[in-house]
Amino acid sequence: MVKGVIFDMDGLMFDTERIWATLWEPALATLGLTYKEGLDTAARGTAGESMKAVLRSFYGPECDAQAIIDALHAQAELAFQTPPPKKPGLDALIAYLEAQHIPMAVASSSRMASILRHLNNWRMTSHFKAIISGEQFTSSKPDPEIFLTTAKALGTAPAETLVLEDSYNGVRAGAAGGFVTVMVPDLAPADDEMRRLYTAECKDLNEVKKMLEEGKL
Repeated sequence: MVKGVIFDMDGLMFDTERIWATLWEPALATLGLTYKEGLDTAARGTAGESMKAVLRSFYGPECDAQAIIDALHAQAELAFQTPPPKKPGLDALIAYLEAQHIPMAVASSSRMASILRHLNNWRMTSHFKAIISGEQFTSSKPDPEIFLTTAKALGTAPAETLVLEDSYNGVRAGAAGGFVTVMVPDLAPADDEMRRLYTAECKDLNEVKKMLEEGKL
């Protein structure tokens, strides 16, 4: 039985991944760099040293990875002045979990300022017992540390904690930490690796709610 739920944010709670995907090119241009195909997919769901490693794999070990990340977030500050839409089923799932007295948390690779902006814009912050950012860790997803730390904040063991993720790196982190990991694909569909790793796949958060109601998670 699920005793706690951890939400990823970008692409899972809010329709932001499509916007992030458009920010790489202008961010890199400010540094005199050009976008390389596949970067967005490889970096999706990462933060900190994990994202820096991705950037170095694309632009070489001597690239200023931190400058690229800062340029990306500068673009995001402008792009997210308007709150992004909520993903289908988010409100219904949160209402169901609250009715069942199941504690919830957000564990996102985004910076804390970005997480709080989106949650506060939709007046959702109070629903969550813990809000954890990838910038708090040396290595973010696919390292499971962010989820393990969040589960401790919820007071639940990984095996009884549901992780909801849309990204490959998030699913990898959930599986590595021993969580009940459900993929709700956004930009990237599940592939064979994801199907080996996840507990289940749902088309949206309404389907997650239905599985919980039916005792399938």
